[in-house]
Amino acid sequence: MTKIGIIRHGTTEWNKLGRAQGNSNIPLDQDGRVQAMRLGARIKDENWDVIYTSPLARALETAQIIQDSAALPELHMDNRLKEIGGGKIEGTTHTERIEAWGENWASLDLGMEPTAAVIERGVAFFEDIAVKHPRESVLVVSHGSFIRHLLIELLPEFDGQIQLLNTSLSIFTIDPVWKAEFINCVLHLEEKN
Repeated sequence: MTKIGIIRHGTTEWNKLGRAQGNSNIPLDQDGRVQAMRLGARIKDENWDVIYTSPLARALETAQIIQDSAALPELHMDNRLKEIGGGKIEGTTHTERIEAWGENWASLDLGMEPTAAVIERGVAFFEDIAVKHPRESVLVVSHGSFIRHLLIELLPEFDGQIQLLNTSLSIFTIDPVWKAEFINCVLHLEEKN
């Protein structure tokens, strides 16, 4: 049985402005760094064997902060963990998309990565993790839309309308079926210092 902890990266300026990030290489903002430090402190006494991350700056920095805070031994980047490619919508807000392409912008071909391609690369990544890390605990840092699409695919009971929060932690086991322990937990952000 492989234990997986999936983490959405910390906040960025574009998150706060409501801009689609996609594969744009946006860094964490200061709040995102603090969120990552709090999550690292939360899990430092847990037994995690390895951490994998998207190579995009906001995820990589989140993973590095967590690795340092929790003293994790190994960090690996994997391109399959990148956010969904946003095509022409990257950098735009919802209002700007409506102004540019109309109310039905989401149904247009604006160069966005197809959902099937996202699911294919995500499922392949997790299948590889289950083979490479049997009976280990693996942290994965990625992106909100990518994670949501994978959870919809792998957990039929998952409500795809849930907004995954920045630095939320979701824990699963693969044996070989996916089972959720919890989803979208941000207790580390709610604690009072």
